[in-house]
Amino acid sequence: MGITVLKLGGELLEDQAAMRQAADAVVLLAAEGPLVVVHGGGRAIDAELRTRGISPRFVDGLRVTDQETLDTVVSVLAGRTNTGFVAAIGAAGGKAVGLTGADGQIGLSKRAAPLQTVAGESADLGLVGEPNATSASLLTDFVQIGCIPVIASIGVDRSGVLLNVNADVLAAHLASVLRAERLIVAGGTAGVLDDSGKTIAELSVSAIDAMTASGVAHSGMIAKLAACRRACDAGVPDVSIVSGRQVKDYREAPGTRLVATVGVVSGEKQ
Repeated sequence: MGITVLKLGGELLEDQAAMRQAADAVVLLAAEGPLVVVHGGGRAIDAELRTRGISPRFVDGLRVTDQETLDTVVSVLAGRTNTGFVAAIGAAGGKAVGLTGADGQIGLSKRAAPLQTVAGESADLGLVGEPNATSASLLTDFVQIGCIPVIASIGVDRSGVLLNVNADVLAAHLASVLRAERLIVAGGTAGVLDDSGKTIAELSVSAIDAMTASGVAHSGMIAKLAACRRACDAGVPDVSIVSGRQVKDYREAPGTRLVATVGVVSGEKQ
């Protein structure tokens, strides 16, 4: 059985009850085969920023990160979110180990170039990383001994500088490096929605640009789709964006599967 990479949005880990539910689903998925988990924590980061008097800023769904924001990201993700979720998985019967991208350079990144936005402008995202020559050996070592690596989406450059890495981007990158059999991106929405708010059951990677340009895909979905497309292009055979809310089995969650055919494939769901 090949490796599955699961990305969990921070909205699925906002409190202990949510963590327990996600932990149960993670343990069930890990029972099927090797599993690597990447998590974000956007809402918790935003809340902590506001308590520090800092207004969160985003461009096309990507967080603009100055040093104060990065310090907050590290404290929230690598601190209470990662540790709390690892503890929840342990309580659910799994054997998890908490990591960040700085551990074993699994999130080795370079400073992201200015972003060309959907609006055609150039935006400097600040201390944001783009994963590059990652070593996957630490992760393969852990899964071979039956552990579930749980990775907070923080990167590091070759000089040891920490960088904020979008969790969708990191998960897609690791799925590519690990030659994963499957990438599941779980969040608060039931997949990719069309302009009437219905879930698209299957979506071609060739349709992503049109959805973004038309505004049907917006905010965080822009970065999510771009990351998933990179995973598809790298040869990950099964890529899906699903709802992680009130779900016991991520394999059966409502959502959207990305396919290689042309255009939006029919078969919309609720």
